[in-house]
Amino acid sequence: MGADRPLDAAAGERVLQLADLDGLDFGNDAGLMPAIVQHAGSGAVLMLGYMNREALRASLTRQRVVFFSRSRQRLWEKGETSGHVLQLAQIRADCDRDALLVSAWPQGPVCHLGTASCFGDAARTPAEQLAFLDTLDEVIGERMAARPEGSYTARLVARGARRVAQKVGEEGLEVALAGAGGSDAELVAEAADLLYHVLVLLRVRGLPLERVIDELRARHAAKP
Repeated sequence: MGADRPLDAAAGERVLQLADLDGLDFGNDAGLMPAIVQHAGSGAVLMLGYMNREALRASLTRQRVVFFSRSRQRLWEKGETSGHVLQLAQIRADCDRDALLVSAWPQGPVCHLGTASCFGDAARTPAEQLAFLDTLDEVIGERMAARPEGSYTARLVARGARRVAQKVGEEGLEVALAGAGGSDAELVAEAADLLYHVLVLLRVRGLPLERVIDELRARHAAKP
C-alpha cells in the first residue's frame, strides 16, 4: 500500500505513518485518543496513555512514545525525567480509527512504581513465556555483531556454520538420550541447549526465526 493512502476500516491493520493522521478520529471534546502500549517483544500490556494529534505526530517523528498529559496539559515523552523511554516499534489504529495500539521497546521500568508494567509484575502469560525465544534470538544477533570477549556465541559463530550445525546434531542426540532415560530436569536442560543452538544456526544462515514459525503455521492451516 502507498504511504499516502488514507486510513480506512479496511486499512486499520496497517502500521500508521505520518500521512495517516488525517484519517484518524480525534472527535471527542479533548481531541484525545486512548493509546494502549504493549511490549514489542512479548506482547505484554505495559500501560494506557492518551495521545492527541500532536503527540501521535511527535511519536512517529521521534520514534519514541509521546503522550498528551491530561494533568500537565502538554505533550509528555515517556521517560523524559527518568530516562526510561519507550522506543517506538509501530503504532496501529483499531477498526473504528479512535483507539491506538502502540508497540514499543521499554528502556527500563514502565511504571513510576518501578514495575515493568503499570498493571503490576504479574505472572507471565504462556504467550509472554514463548516470546522469550524472540528476545534470545535478538541477543544472539547482538553477540554475533559485537563479538564481545568471552562470549560463547561469538566463539561458536567464529568457527563457522558447519561447526554450529554439528553442535545442533550433538544437542539433538543429548535431548533424545535424556528423553529416553534421563530425569525431567535433564530433559529440560538439554532441550534448552538444543533450542539455543538451533537459533544460532538460523542466524548464521541468515534465516529469521519467523520463517520457522510461518512454516509451522502453514502446516497447521493445511491440516484437514
